[in-house]
Amino acid sequence: MSGGFRALGALGLTAALLTPGCMRPSEDRAVRDTRVGKAEADALTVEVEGGLASVRTLASGTLELWGQAPVFTTKVTASADARTDWLFMVHNAMPDAVLDAVDEAGTPLTVVAMPDAHPTVKAWRVALRPGTTMRLTVAPPDWDAREPFRFAALADVQEALSKVGDVYAKLNEDPSLRFIFFAGDLTEYGTREQLEEFQQRLEADSRIPLYATLGNHETFTDDAREYQRLVGRGSQHFTFHGVHFSLVDSGSSTVDPMVEEELDGWLEEARDAVHIVAMHIPPLDPIGVRGGGFAVRNEAAGLVGKMARAGVDLTLYGHIHSYYSFSNAGIPAYISGGGGAIPERFDGVGRHFLAVGVDPSAGVREVGLVRVD
Repeated sequence: MSGGFRALGALGLTAALLTPGCMRPSEDRAVRDTRVGKAEADALTVEVEGGLASVRTLASGTLELWGQAPVFTTKVTASADARTDWLFMVHNAMPDAVLDAVDEAGTPLTVVAMPDAHPTVKAWRVALRPGTTMRLTVAPPDWDAREPFRFAALADVQEALSKVGDVYAKLNEDPSLRFIFFAGDLTEYGTREQLEEFQQRLEADSRIPLYATLGNHETFTDDAREYQRLVGRGSQHFTFHGVHFSLVDSGSSTVDPMVEEELDGWLEEARDAVHIVAMHIPPLDPIGVRGGGFAVRNEAAGLVGKMARAGVDLTLYGHIHSYYSFSNAGIPAYISGGGGAIPERFDGVGRHFLAVGVDPSAGVREVGLVRVD
């Protein structure tokens, strides 16, 4: 059976690559993912490991990032003539995040925490050491404790940007939720203005950060680079409390071979751990009459089979503006497209998100539907 799934996946991928007009539609995004988190200016070279944050500003003594994971490390190499006093600011950070800053010898740097402008905006004054490479790690103190925790799953805000504050208000009522795991379609067209508005509203209204992949609506702009400039990678992987999280770019109804190769590594890394995977467009539409899945069914079957063989514990999707609970080759699967985009008619679900409880030793313990309307 596993060999059959593998063969189907290969045939599906080949068909997708050979179809005229569909030559790797998400290839450019996959290539740009490799550049996220890298910048060079003012005698500094900056690289965020794993691309888990985008560099928003690197100038005039300020390094400003938009975080895309609960924990990430920024490697900073300072030339001999670099200035020493820098403001290090992180947006979309965990509310209890702290900064651990050391040089290449492991000697701590001088760090002064600045007052919080918002629960998810953190800033520190850091004394860099010219002529050395330093590591700045932003993380909550408990990030590596193997303890149960809860997070929210959400997708599909799109044209409902003006109303998304209601969703955040409902999320804020549950102090146990640590972050939002977002399965795409933040905006209607993915323009710079819309993405900036999404981030401004998130920062103003949500007490917790939001880690996202993009959706098909983020591909509608004439310049699809805006998402990676402002938000970050379309595909990425992080761990929290011993649980692995993978966000996969399926915004073009396929997964690019570069991304699938990365996913192979993430699946192997998490084989003996709890692993949660989210993408926007589900490989297979559980209803089947809307064309809401991948463009090539054989590719979809191959991907689902691969995740099943790797022991993925939970798959989360958006794109379809409702709520469905089903199974992907034995993996619990949920579509939760309740961020406010035009809902499916007559299903009575409306705006919603999922509250997910997970235990690094026992797996996913809870997936609850939380209605907002």
